[in-house]
Amino acid sequence: MDTEARHVERDRSSEPPEHTAAGEEDRSRSSALSGVLSWLPGGRLTLTLLVCMAFLLAVSVFVMQPFQIPSGSMESTLRVGDRVLVNKLAYRFGAEPGRGDVVVFDGSGYFGDADYVKRVVGTGGDHVVCCDSKGTIEVNGQSVNERPVLHAGDAPSEVPFDIKVPDGTLFLLGDHRSDSRDSRDYLGAPGGGFVPVDQVIGKAQWIAWPAGHWHSLSRADLYARVPNPGGARG
Repeated sequence: MDTEARHVERDRSSEPPEHTAAGEEDRSRSSALSGVLSWLPGGRLTLTLLVCMAFLLAVSVFVMQPFQIPSGSMESTLRVGDRVLVNKLAYRFGAEPGRGDVVVFDGSGYFGDADYVKRVVGTGGDHVVCCDSKGTIEVNGQSVNERPVLHAGDAPSEVPFDIKVPDGTLFLLGDHRSDSRDSRDYLGAPGGGFVPVDQVIGKAQWIAWPAGHWHSLSRADLYARVPNPGGARG
């Protein structure tokens, strides 16, 4: 009798139940994967592409979404056909849009039934005037030099205004002031041209295309000297 062989040989019926179950589960998964691969044209390559597409879709829906610029209302910062990457998480964890941010928002019921891209000029509580004695926009008593972003030859506004931004809303202007429908155009309408913060889809942070026009869009430095409504610097 070969006692050594007896010790080496394993009786499958004596294996622990959990090991048997785990083995069956692995075989079941392998069988299911093989079935999927045999059903898909292209097999494993097609499955990999589908997984990548699902991942990119999830990123687009919840994290970062590309938008194409349809008009010249933000020139020369954004040109027709530019594609911008919009950070949809920028204002989801307690942060809110700040002066100088370029935002994409749902204009339904406020500007029109479409998504728009504009620059934040005033936030809740801000007193915004145009134009002051220097011919510039004034926020909370501080003149703002917008020349770095204004379209060449444009005045800060041909339409005078003196408004206070309600809490929880934004006062939004295009950089191409002479070719932009923005908060100024709705000053006398219901809502006063102010867009609720919860209508903001996200922060337009980068121009992704064309490659030669790639750059960051935030210009909060324009408003660095503007005090908050309570008097403290922003």
